[in-house]
Amino acid sequence: MRLGGLLFDLAVLVLLFTAVVVSALAGVTARHDARQLFIELQRLEAERDRLQVDWGRLQIEQGALATHGRIEAMVRRELMMRPPRPEDIMIVAGEP
Repeated sequence: MRLGGLLFDLAVLVLLFTAVVVSALAGVTARHDARQLFIELQRLEAERDRLQVDWGRLQIEQGALATHGRIEAMVRRELMMRPPRPEDIMIVAGEP
């Protein structure tokens, strides 16, 4: 009977040791996963910040390219367009 009790105690001890080791490994794995996710979060936040800066720059650039004066100058230069002279303007009256 004493040998059976000793084997039972040994089995319980091995089971508890295994549970402690598995628990420790689970804790280490969870900590590692949390660190990896935090690193990914920081990378994504940096990319978001970079994209926001690019978006702001593009909005400023679009505003500068779409100004009335720039478009008028481009039309005059590239299409050789000009406002009509007063003598070239004809007023067409519709029938009453």
